[in-house]
Amino acid sequence: MTTEYLYRQEVERVLSALMPQNQLIVKVMLQTGMRLSDALELRSEGLSTSGWYTESKTGKKRRYGLPRPLLEEIMEQAGPEWAFPGRKRGTHKTRQAVWADIKRASKAFRLPQNVGAHSFRKVYAVKLMKKYGKLERVQRNLNHASGSVTAIYAIADVLLDRKLKERERRRKKRI
Repeated sequence: MTTEYLYRQEVERVLSALMPQNQLIVKVMLQTGMRLSDALELRSEGLSTSGWYTESKTGKKRRYGLPRPLLEEIMEQAGPEWAFPGRKRGTHKTRQAVWADIKRASKAFRLPQNVGAHSFRKVYAVKLMKKYGKLERVQRNLNHASGSVTAIYAIADVLLDRKLKERERRRKKRI
């Protein structure tokens, strides 16, 4: 099952229920559109308000930008090697740990959609689409090879609206 878009209020609720370090990781994802694995692989050394990283999924280079207050929060809790250190010395936080916390937080608020780490990449894509109105720009920013995949991300809010309305229509029909 694919992860789905979250409305702004739902993003805020999930963020409020996350453990502090996981909250920072999700904020990085929301700010940059990074995949969870890429956010976790940020190294403390050289981390700044803007820079480049190589996507682990695609191997492509991608630029990121972080607001100074967010960067300062990250640096306050960063380890000597990793921006988001794990429990074991010399390791970064695991994807599974962040994923489990996101699932816990979304269940706590009984959100109707399937929420996962990738939901925040979709929130980022919708934000870009609303800001620029150009699918090509969103595609380039997300480093997607396919415009059709980008389209699904960029209109994730519309798709979720339709799905929830259809679900409500079916529910009323049963009553």
